[in-house]
Amino acid sequence: MSKNGDTGGTRDLTGAGDDDSLARSARDPAAFEPLVTRHSTALHGYFVRRAPVAADDLLAELWLQAYAARRNFDPARGSPRAWLFGVARNVLSAHWRRLAQDRPGLPSGDADVMDWAAVDDRLDASALAPELRRVISELPQDEKELLLLIAWEQLTPTEAAAVVGIPAGTARSRLHRARSRLRAHAALAPAKTRIRMTGDLA
Repeated sequence: MSKNGDTGGTRDLTGAGDDDSLARSARDPAAFEPLVTRHSTALHGYFVRRAPVAADDLLAELWLQAYAARRNFDPARGSPRAWLFGVARNVLSAHWRRLAQDRPGLPSGDADVMDWAAVDDRLDASALAPELRRVISELPQDEKELLLLIAWEQLTPTEAAAVVGIPAGTARSRLHRARSRLRAHAALAPAKTRIRMTGDLA
């Protein structure tokens, strides 16, 4: 099985067949199963990088919610893959809210659980990683989430925009600002040092 959960020999980032599977699942529950097969690995990675201890439970909750809401999917608003990551984001937000209620002193959001080693893996220059991690951590939440959805989850900018719930044009503007801040810090390093993040926009 590949990183993104497809069972073929190559990685399927297009989600070919997802629209059909999701549409048919409204009347044939068994048609939902290919979505689970194709996307579980990628969605589990999304949770592991943000809430590692609860990742398995959050993945199970994601599929319960996605199955229950499958008839509400609107292809005009984005791809099934983006829709699933949107459900995952909602599940994660609910998890953080529960933690905040149970442990009032816990920092909100992802400050205490972010897997910065995964960020480092996307940076070419290890000497720059600590400074760039700091810059990423200080980005506005939407800019950071867009950047990481593209770098970690390999979503397209349009898909990432759908997950965050903003127009694609707004997402591109925020991504441009985030990339500019990262490049400004990378420019302080020796000329031979470069930053590369998977999914970086041309």
